[in-house]
Amino acid sequence: MVRYDPSIYHGAAVHYRYGRPAYSPRLEALLTEELDLVGSTRLLDVGCGPGTLTVRLAHLFEEAVGLDPDPSMIAEARQAAQEQGIANITWVQAQAEDLPKAAPGPYRVVTFGQSFHWTNEVRVAEAVYDILEPSGALALIVHTVEGRPVPPSPGPPPIPHAEIRALVQKYLGSTKRAGQGTAPIRTHRFEDVLARTRFGTSRVLFIPGIPDLVRDTESVLSGYFSMTYSAPHLFGDRVEAFANEVRELLRARSPEGLFWDWPGDTEVILARKLG
Repeated sequence: MVRYDPSIYHGAAVHYRYGRPAYSPRLEALLTEELDLVGSTRLLDVGCGPGTLTVRLAHLFEEAVGLDPDPSMIAEARQAAQEQGIANITWVQAQAEDLPKAAPGPYRVVTFGQSFHWTNEVRVAEAVYDILEPSGALALIVHTVEGRPVPPSPGPPPIPHAEIRALVQKYLGSTKRAGQGTAPIRTHRFEDVLARTRFGTSRVLFIPGIPDLVRDTESVLSGYFSMTYSAPHLFGDRVEAFANEVRELLRARSPEGLFWDWPGDTEVILARKLG
């Protein structure tokens, strides 16, 4: 568990929506089929960030709640929902550790989109178990590249991640930073964590990611600014110098300013509440 630091995403929220790749287009179908999403059901999306999952999944539920401790993320999420005319979402500024009080249940589904590892995992999983309705589900959703078949490029060159990360190190050093501390490195499996809770056994499902995702230079740069280890505030008054070096590197790799991105397949770890 990482103690919450309110500065970790400072200045990053505006980049998150534009710079993070989407999950598999089959995600809604998978959740609907696996979790019987019919009738009057509720969704809680924990660590919702700028509403990436909350906004996307809200139409599958009568009511959705997006929870995040960062006020700038909540502001971006609220704007995203308004832009798409989605009115069934309630936004809550709170930490996952504030459950169940911050967002009382019951819920049919509680999701974490690449956010579970930032929490006190066992404690939060137990709180989620309590607010799920009988047979409700916890869904941990992440991009996974390791071990997944890599599709062919649709044409543009791949994002030169190694070279961009070298530029990050040039400006910020070799230690991955996150706010006032360092970025966590996950070495454990979520399934093993859930096995120590009342959820017990979980299922791991993979659905194909987006094989032909093409992004422009500014989207690639925003992707890095959306990361805790390269959030804008970490660069101080050198943030524009870093941004310009990245732009120059990308211009050299693709004069057209287009890049192929392979964020991986979408991995969904599902755990059900008994009863």
